[in-house]
Amino acid sequence: MRILVINGPNLNMLGIREKGIYGSETYDDLIRFISDICDELKIEAEFFQSNHEGSIVDAIQSAYGRFDGIVINPAAYTHTSIAILDALKAVSLPAVEVHLSDIYKREEFRHISYVASACIKSFYGLGFEGYRLAVLALKEHLGK
Repeated sequence: MRILVINGPNLNMLGIREKGIYGSETYDDLIRFISDICDELKIEAEFFQSNHEGSIVDAIQSAYGRFDGIVINPAAYTHTSIAILDALKAVSLPAVEVHLSDIYKREEFRHISYVASACIKSFYGLGFEGYRLAVLALKEHLGK
């Protein structure tokens, strides 16, 4: 099983930005956390992070035929990007949405997730643990 883990804008600033919301662990810590889970589950994972919407769309499109599923944290693009939603629909790969913070306990504009409708499951507000659950959800879904 091969998965693509996509992280959107400002996730590269983990450990620096808004520590009260996102904690002090870094993006490298997150990648190690996910890698360890995937190694344990014998899942091959590739990682992609970008602050640019079009680059995220390109990554999703390039996943077609190369990956079995996608774990995606579109970050702020969650609430604005129909292009990312359309890319997820276009490739028709099972995708799981993850957010470190609970978008429903934040500003009202963050309560809308465009990408959720193209995902088989979403995890909010669980920190790094949300990624573990996302990987497990994809494994279960693909095992059916």
